[in-house]
Amino acid sequence: MNENNPLKVVLDTNALLRTISRHSIHKNVLDKLFNKQFDLFVTTEILFEYEEKIGQIFTYQTAGLIIGALSLLSNIKKTSIYFKLNLISFDQDDNKFVDCAFAANANFLVTDDKHYNILKSVNFPKINILSLAEFSALLETKNS
Repeated sequence: MNENNPLKVVLDTNALLRTISRHSIHKNVLDKLFNKQFDLFVTTEILFEYEEKIGQIFTYQTAGLIIGALSLLSNIKKTSIYFKLNLISFDQDDNKFVDCAFAANANFLVTDDKHYNILKSVNFPKINILSLAEFSALLETKNS
């Protein structure tokens, strides 16, 4: 995970939401994103979900500020989806994150949602899942 070959990550909305508060034990994830220490891959659909959920939990003004700030970062990588893998049947809405991780050839999809556990039994495509705590710890060890 260096400047020439940054870590490629997709953050599920539940993970992103838990990084926003300055009191969060995982705020280092958002800090390191803004410091360009990893690349975050998103789609338009993912950004809309981020904005909607941030607005519901915090405020819509906060949502606008965060999405606006993300849109200015060079390490936010807009990804186009050409394949709908439909690997998660229990919550179809989660598939947009899986499809983005596949399209981006991401190193990790970061989530605490148990619906993604099905991916551990899928041999192809291999989508590596990390919990937010695991990813937060990984960033600390890689950048210390």
